[in-house]
Amino acid sequence: QVRFLQLWPDWRMKKDVRKRKALEDNYGLKLRLNAMRRTKVLPPELRELASEDFHKMLPNDVKGLKTVPRCVITSRPRGNVLRWRLSRIMFRHLADYNKMAGIQRAMW
Repeated sequence: QVRFLQLWPDWRMKKDVRKRKALEDNYGLKLRLNAMRRTKVLPPELRELASEDFHKMLPNDVKGLKTVPRCVITSRPRGNVLRWRLSRIMFRHLADYNKMAGIQRAMW
C-alpha cells in the first residue's frame, strides 16, 4: 500500500478536523435551535418546529458532536497532555531526549 505525504497522521485525525470545521461553521445555528428546543417558555408547536429544523438543516457531523482532543503526532485520543497537545507516550519520549524546550525529566 502506497502512502502519500499528507497533513494528518491518519484518517481519524482527518475526520476529527472535518467535524470541528463543520461545528465551527454551524455553531450559531446549532446554539439557537437547541435553545428553542429546550426552553419551556415557548409553546410545544414551536419547539417541535425547532426540533424538525434542527434535524433537517444541520449536517450529521454537528448534531451530537463531542470533540476529542488528539495527539498531533500520533492521533491517539487517550492519555493526552492537553497543554502540549501530545499523548503521554510522545510527551515522555520527546522529554527524555530533550526535544522539548523547558521540559526536564524529574530526577531526585
